[in-house]
Amino acid sequence: MASIVKRGKSYRAQVSLYKYGEHNRLTKTFPTKKEARLWGLEMEVAKGEGKELAHRTTTFADFFENWIYLVKVNDVKETTFQNYVRTLGIIRNLFQDIQLKDLNDIVVQKKIDEYAKTHSRKTTHEVLLKIKTSLRDAYARGYIANDFAPLVKTRGVNPPKRNKALSITDFRKLRKYVLQHPEDEFNLLVLLALETGMRRGELLAIRPESLYEYGIKVRHSISPTSDDTSLKTQNAKRDVSINKEVYELIRQIPVKENGYIFSFGGFKQSEQLTELLKKLGIQKTTFHGLRDTHASFLFAQDIDIAYVSKRLGHINIQTTQNYYLELMPEKKHQQDADALNLLSAL
Repeated sequence: MASIVKRGKSYRAQVSLYKYGEHNRLTKTFPTKKEARLWGLEMEVAKGEGKELAHRTTTFADFFENWIYLVKVNDVKETTFQNYVRTLGIIRNLFQDIQLKDLNDIVVQKKIDEYAKTHSRKTTHEVLLKIKTSLRDAYARGYIANDFAPLVKTRGVNPPKRNKALSITDFRKLRKYVLQHPEDEFNLLVLLALETGMRRGELLAIRPESLYEYGIKVRHSISPTSDDTSLKTQNAKRDVSINKEVYELIRQIPVKENGYIFSFGGFKQSEQLTELLKKLGIQKTTFHGLRDTHASFLFAQDIDIAYVSKRLGHINIQTTQNYYLELMPEKKHQQDADALNLLSAL
């Protein structure tokens, strides 16, 4: 049974643990004897049910680190694992010395709300998903008493989208410029992004053997944080058609010593694009925004959404609808006029 010891005006409860030939103990101090006894009883019951009480004094940050290096390292691809490693730094900063035994939905919710104050809802949600997955593992191993992870919610708002699709007018202006200035390799990278909607890493991974007449076999992706060149998802493996003019321009680019067609350029493509768009008087977007532009342009031309989704390498149509299809200004004006004409004809 748990022992209760009076220490000044407080009471210390102690539970003895014995496993694999080693003795250990859990202690906690309470203002009243009743609270100390209740806690001691709860710990004895949990011990009787085979709960791993000794691990509950481990900090959540230490548990998360052990979990990602012992469990997740074998479950996910290298680039995804690096995301878990980056999340570890966030967790250490947020939770510091908080132990597993002191975790509950209120504690975790407060911490994730604190993080949400300075980060987008999407980024916060991605961090919370990793926290929840680790908490479910901790519960399954008996390190925490309750499965409270489902109670914690993502809050906050998303800032304005940075990967904003260009208007049809700006799209045509940019495409015309890069076609007229193929001597700059970066212009051809932009052209290919506009023509295919491929991800930056997929474009940088193009080798001569990736080309076919007239198209690109998407089989690899380059990451700035990992040597892993596998694609983001199985659906990302695809063949993307391009027109003859673009195909011939890409074939003329000298292959680099590493075997790739495009230079990695320190992975500063968004910075380079910002300078180019400013020079042309086009609204700012990121390099990934060219992928959004490609998708939205096809959508504006009434191309079947199933085709657009497959061309982008998405796992399902819902992803395409949620993140990539914006109603370009010109298309919105046209649909406004069509709607008003229909109403006037009633």
